[in-house]
Amino acid sequence: FLPSLSENKILVAQHPLLIVANQTATLVCNYKYNGTGKEFRASLHKGTDSSVEVCFISWNTTKTSSNSNKEFNCQGDHDKDKVIFNLWNMNANQTDIYFCKIEVMYPPPYVYNEKSNGTVIHVKETPTQIQEPQSAIPLWILATVTGILAFYSMLITAVFINYWQKSKKNMYHQSDYMNMTPRHPPYQKNKGYPSYAPTRDYTAYRS
Repeated sequence: FLPSLSENKILVAQHPLLIVANQTATLVCNYKYNGTGKEFRASLHKGTDSSVEVCFISWNTTKTSSNSNKEFNCQGDHDKDKVIFNLWNMNANQTDIYFCKIEVMYPPPYVYNEKSNGTVIHVKETPTQIQEPQSAIPLWILATVTGILAFYSMLITAVFINYWQKSKKNMYHQSDYMNMTPRHPPYQKNKGYPSYAPTRDYTAYRS
């Protein structure tokens, strides 16, 4: 709400609070001017003492220009009886009170508004997204290597079992052979021993 003014005066009204959750703020400076000015300058200032000029816009009947402090992303625009400051990529450190200043630059006399109550812009912290550490080796490579190792392990096991079974079979056949030919003692060929039986040498057992 802006009261009536005497000639060549400026009053400014601002919203008292802006909550910024998406790093973007739109601050509207409503103003009322009762004069004959043709060239104006509107600026946005930060801090209780308005020590930091965030950005400004100036205009006359033919052209408009705007500029921003390098530490801020700000652009001004003007409409009938109001100036709009758009800020983006804001961070929590930029939370502060902001003031609008409207000036009549031409023709004289130079006029500007009395300091308004300002707008507190509260920039919320952006939540930090925790990223899970990614494996240096892609998952499909790990799966492929694991499959190849498992295949070769099964192949080696099968070859070993086959070799072991063959070795066991050969040992069984070798131990199964035995010389079953009967033997008889020397000089006793006529005592019932077959003629083909070899003579057993008993001299080896004599002491």
